[in-house]
Amino acid sequence: GIVSLISLAVLSYERYCTMTGTTEADTTNYRKTWTGIVLSWTYSLVWTAPPLFGWSSYGPEGPGTTCSVNWHSKDANNASYIVCLFIFCLVIPFVIIVYSYGKLLCVIRQVSGFNKGMGRTREQRILIMVVVMVICFLLCWLPYATVALIATFGKPGLITPAASIIPSIFAKSSTVYNPIIYIFLNKQVSKML
Repeated sequence: GIVSLISLAVLSYERYCTMTGTTEADTTNYRKTWTGIVLSWTYSLVWTAPPLFGWSSYGPEGPGTTCSVNWHSKDANNASYIVCLFIFCLVIPFVIIVYSYGKLLCVIRQVSGFNKGMGRTREQRILIMVVVMVICFLLCWLPYATVALIATFGKPGLITPAASIIPSIFAKSSTVYNPIIYIFLNKQVSKML
């Protein structure tokens, strides 16, 4: 799940850099692609390995069908990890996504001022893709993060195992939605298919 979130942030930043001209799009050079993949996996590993070494722990989640961080432990060791995980694996990727796509929309809006017809339709397509991406990001991860924070900092037993399963499934299925968004809402990708 964290690889998915970080990949979205890296992809949004890469799209911003490519579209604003700070880097050149080169479909024959996969170096940037591999760098983004390695960065996503390394960053994710840095934030998912600590429970294996004693900073928090992993255990059954919800009714015991999935495994996740121990959201229910109230000790400082666990709470500090949950807060760091929330900040570095949800808030920061979300800020990068909103910043990158927000700046991208501003650039496209400026360019569309010069070329009214084609610029306007392109701006609308990208705006739709950005809105769908941000909404899907929030729908997948915000309920899960909210349940996790309530389980960690709320009254014991407030989140039942049955109540935690739906947000968990949405969050863990987010990797399925991201490619669908790009395939169907990105005209460049659709043309290649």
